[in-house]
Amino acid sequence: MFRDNLTALRKMKRLTQEEVAEQVGVTRQAVAKWESGETVPDLDRCKRLAELFDVSLDDLANYEAGENLGLGVPPKGKHLFGVVTVGEKGQIVIPAKARKLFGITPGSLLVVLGDEAQGLALVKSEGFLEIAEQISKLARGEGPKE
Repeated sequence: MFRDNLTALRKMKRLTQEEVAEQVGVTRQAVAKWESGETVPDLDRCKRLAELFDVSLDDLANYEAGENLGLGVPPKGKHLFGVVTVGEKGQIVIPAKARKLFGITPGSLLVVLGDEAQGLALVKSEGFLEIAEQISKLARGEGPKE
């Protein structure tokens, strides 16, 4: 996975092996060996590669495109959890990995946001509704007095 992810990220950023080597402080041959799977970089070099490509170290090493609709390694902090099916009554099942990452448990309250041009978003309600109320008050001129 590492070698495939490294190669895909380098090509996506339109960098040569030499340019990657320069950024990470190794030779072009070292990058070629990493991409061929002949060797793997040390942890420090892996961290530099992850920073160069703005991906998490875990995704650089372990991301499997096949599990995620064939898409490449996502930018750090961005996730694609897969496709869900909407049931007859509009219900969806949030993938387990997403529930775990965002701490969504039975009984969690989520706010459903919609933009006709961009689609739907689910946001944990904690803090969101409070911020929305503060914004509403500011818009009505009821903000804090100085």
